[in-house]
Amino acid sequence: MEFSELIKTATVESVLLSCAGLPPVRGTLCITSHHLLLSSCPGGDGQPGTMELWLLIRNVDAVEKRVQNLGWYQPPRTNDSPRDTRLAGSSGTITLRCKDLKVLQLEIPGMEECLNIASSIEALSSVDSVMMMYPFFYRPQDLRLEEGWHLFPLEQYFQQIAAQTSQWRLSDLNRDFTTCPTYPADVIVPAAVSDDTLRRAARFRQGGRFPVLSYYHPRNGTVLLRSSQPLTGPNRKRCPEDEVLLGMVLDEGERGFIIDTRSAQAAKQARMTGGGTEPKSSYPQWKRLHRPLERGRPLQESFIKLVEACNDASLSMDRWLSRLESCRWLSHVKAALSTACLAAQCLDREEASVLVHGAEGTDTTLLVTALAQVILDPGCRTVVGFQGLLEREWIEAGHPFHLRCARSAYSHARLKQEAPLFLLFLDCVWQLSRQFPFSLEFGESLLLTLFDNAYASDYGTFLCNNEKERCLCKVKENTHSLWAWLNQPEEKKKYLNPLYSHNPLVIWPSVEPQSIQLWQGLFFRWIRPSQYLDEARAEMQRLVEGNEAPAKESAGSRLSRSLSDPAAWTENER
Repeated sequence: MEFSELIKTATVESVLLSCAGLPPVRGTLCITSHHLLLSSCPGGDGQPGTMELWLLIRNVDAVEKRVQNLGWYQPPRTNDSPRDTRLAGSSGTITLRCKDLKVLQLEIPGMEECLNIASSIEALSSVDSVMMMYPFFYRPQDLRLEEGWHLFPLEQYFQQIAAQTSQWRLSDLNRDFTTCPTYPADVIVPAAVSDDTLRRAARFRQGGRFPVLSYYHPRNGTVLLRSSQPLTGPNRKRCPEDEVLLGMVLDEGERGFIIDTRSAQAAKQARMTGGGTEPKSSYPQWKRLHRPLERGRPLQESFIKLVEACNDASLSMDRWLSRLESCRWLSHVKAALSTACLAAQCLDREEASVLVHGAEGTDTTLLVTALAQVILDPGCRTVVGFQGLLEREWIEAGHPFHLRCARSAYSHARLKQEAPLFLLFLDCVWQLSRQFPFSLEFGESLLLTLFDNAYASDYGTFLCNNEKERCLCKVKENTHSLWAWLNQPEEKKKYLNPLYSHNPLVIWPSVEPQSIQLWQGLFFRWIRPSQYLDEARAEMQRLVEGNEAPAKESAGSRLSRSLSDPAAWTENER
């Protein structure tokens, strides 16, 4: 397929662009294979007043068109010319609803041009082949292809664990992705369990996702594991190798918890279709806890309803609160944070190891294990540590970004496997940053950038559904890493939290309904102007980098002193 075959009209003059919060701009609209470009001053590069809009077409979630005509006329006819009837005047409006929740409106002179532009955008935005996407064509001058792809090797993470215990090992049994197609080549497993035992245990877990280590608690040696559901089925099948694997995690007399992200009823229904749970009789040291989290269509529909409510400027206060409640998005945020806190509490306070799984183990499982680590580990609350967490617990762990982020909140297409699990995770991290404003090294701008790039990106980091697919598509050889761009010194400065002060303690968020707030910086980002907030952040950054840096450190040390005394905590901080 050639991109040129999908572009019916490449250039249109005198197009008017409108976007909430910005003055209208008139210029020339061009369509390329991956971008819409609108230039307000064609042929006047560098002239005052020139403005360019570059929109990645992959970012377009929905195209809506409306055509108006002003009647018909018949041009003069010669003896040998055919009869010709044309529109006396026509124009069209295209509304582009983007995956980052931005809404753009293009007023295009000419009905045919309008329809052609809309058709071209729809065709180009629907290209589903990974290797035809923009990251395979993007070549910035200041980055090398290999940069950023090997910043967070699992070997490095394992060495931190190996320095504290010899009970775990790094196994490459999945190097050819045959044991588990959605796991990375290397996984961390109990040292006493052989690769052959792991292979047999994998056959007892959905998709081959046998239990692997996600996090090692440095203070008490407990571990956080993740997997998919066991395939016990209606006949309650057993797998001695799987029982041995989980038995090796616990010493004699120790107990562990299995947090199942499905309801007890859903787990029971799964058993009727070949799935199931770990029976107490076969796993006597493990206690199962059910904490249901939505992951599919209900979560996507909740996201859609919330965005619709946020965009409806006609709502009264009562109607707004009613729609905010009915979409249930904040309930999903609360449930995710509560489950992550439960996992963290089991590890840190109960001193018990935890296994997390739902059905496939690629969605709510990763949501819980990643959030628990942000709560527990101060290293995951730094910019680099957070990137490493995303690489380990979302990208390499097999969250299917290509499927889940194929559409955002505006698409008119029938829902398939889309679900904003990663957005829910980012929202929960934002809640943590709001409740603990000094404890995260990064600010809201990094979370927004990650959301944008998960749905449409110049970079290959979030492409595909798992490491096996990335290897087949040669993503790391042919695209740039998002981390390489974010970690450039001048770029990284934009994402730092000027109030950050290292907090070595666990951060226990309040999950009371009154404490969970709507993430306005995301859901209202394009609806209301952010000029004054941006100016305030820039001024804070300037003060921190300038003469008032010592004042910031003083505030940080005061906070550290108060946090170091648990007796001084308020109930909300607990």
